[in-house]
Amino acid sequence: MSWLNIILIAFGLAMDCFAVSISQGMSVKKDAIPPKPVLMALLFGLFQGGMPLIGYFVGYTFADFFRVYAPWIALTLLALIGGKMVWESLHREEEHVSEWQISRLLVLAVATSIDALATGVIFIPYPEMLWLSVLIIGIVSMLFSIGGYLIGKYIGKRFHMNVELIGGIILIGIGVKIWIEGFIL
Repeated sequence: MSWLNIILIAFGLAMDCFAVSISQGMSVKKDAIPPKPVLMALLFGLFQGGMPLIGYFVGYTFADFFRVYAPWIALTLLALIGGKMVWESLHREEEHVSEWQISRLLVLAVATSIDALATGVIFIPYPEMLWLSVLIIGIVSMLFSIGGYLIGKYIGKRFHMNVELIGGIILIGIGVKIWIEGFIL
């Protein structure tokens, strides 16, 4: 496996973080305190980098389980969070400020990193590349998360629309995408 492949894997895994971060940035009605978006990026990077490590060590023992159930788990988590955002966007006053609870960020981090768990199996033939690959995946995911948040914040401030509704739909769409990819790949 080449380093170019690892970087491409990192970019591919970071796309879900990027999209979720855009929806989080869009739903912020006022500027979030800087540690909160940074916390989100750290959690996303930690989970995106850590899941392949777990997948590697679990290896072949549970590979079939993750191949079968990971798309369903991701779909369920993202659909629940996205559905809650959609519902709240239609039933709240205009002054609502996006929730930044650690529990919500953890669920988003887990949901967006489930596909990274299955990716860990591809490193079994390349154990010498595992730790640096995990670091690259985590850093790329953090950077994409920060960039996505900033883009979403810019869009949310410039365009007056129901951004929480759009963010919820994005999360549900990501869940459906992961679910569909689970059957194709």
